[in-house]
Amino acid sequence: MHRADDICPRPESVETGGTRPLAAPIYPTSVWICESTDQAERMLAGDEAGYVYQRDAHPNADIFADKCRLLHNAERVAVAASGMSALAAAMLSQTRSGDHILVGRRLYGRSQLLLTQEAARCGIDSTVVDTDDRNAVEAAFRGRTRLVVVETIANPTLQVADLHGLAHIAHRNQAKLLVDNTFATPVLCRPLDCGADLVLESVSKQMNGHSDVMLGLLAGRAADWSRVPLVLSAWGLAASPFDCWLASRGLATLHLRVERACANARRAAEFLRGRATVRQVDYPGFPDHPQHDLALRQFGNRFGSVVTFHLEGGRVAADAFIRRARRIPFCPSLGEATTSLSHPESTSH
Repeated sequence: MHRADDICPRPESVETGGTRPLAAPIYPTSVWICESTDQAERMLAGDEAGYVYQRDAHPNADIFADKCRLLHNAERVAVAASGMSALAAAMLSQTRSGDHILVGRRLYGRSQLLLTQEAARCGIDSTVVDTDDRNAVEAAFRGRTRLVVVETIANPTLQVADLHGLAHIAHRNQAKLLVDNTFATPVLCRPLDCGADLVLESVSKQMNGHSDVMLGLLAGRAADWSRVPLVLSAWGLAASPFDCWLASRGLATLHLRVERACANARRAAEFLRGRATVRQVDYPGFPDHPQHDLALRQFGNRFGSVVTFHLEGGRVAADAFIRRARRIPFCPSLGEATTSLSHPESTSH
């Protein structure tokens, strides 16, 4: 007779026979059973397919990464714990102490903080530059400039980066172009096809689309990938299985949500532009937007799901608007299934 203290903790699995589940299962296990020390060593070294420890790899991350690899036309994709984790993985894998980064002047606030103040703590220097000004970009390069970092559509000012032009400048100066594609998603733009070397997404936003995930991804080419898995593991930047599973489910409707959100944003921009209390509306879909023609070429007559507007009366007017817009939630993010309001000056920038 088997004892209870032997039966209860024994690891078990279920054989599914000749069928397999239509929906991917969640694999919450933190560790996997290996046949031998040799097998574990081969798997951890990447010489044999399989899983050993969740921080290094797990099926839910691979399922999500594989779809994102196709969406971005990438050779490699890694899933990270957040968009900031993906950015950190890019910086740490592509640079070292003594190197230099060119940081686009219009970046998400925390991204700029990481690439300037936090990078400096690692001995990595940086220069913030207006990436709309090609002469300024050219003049900012140094002998050890390794990365140029921009956003496809700037958060929150909605300037559009000339990815082809910036990639050409970066490569001419032996640097790589890293693009944050969060505001566009791969539905509107594939930065790697525009010459970028690396692209990141904050999956927490529109790629997941339901405000219930904290996740990021980094995509690129095999030639730039040698240090990425090590950095993700050693710095503890890996994504959880449940978040990956949720994001995979959200991805199923990404194309539908992006198309509808872009259409809704256009209507909102047109409505806001005609209001007396609105001082300015920033939206790349307007013909007088400084990068309208560029946006047409890069995004195919779709201009993103975000509209930025400035009210007469500044901060006080903005706070009053937020309080009165009872049916539109105020939350410092974007990309939800519902329309939302954000105020970057008081939250993210």
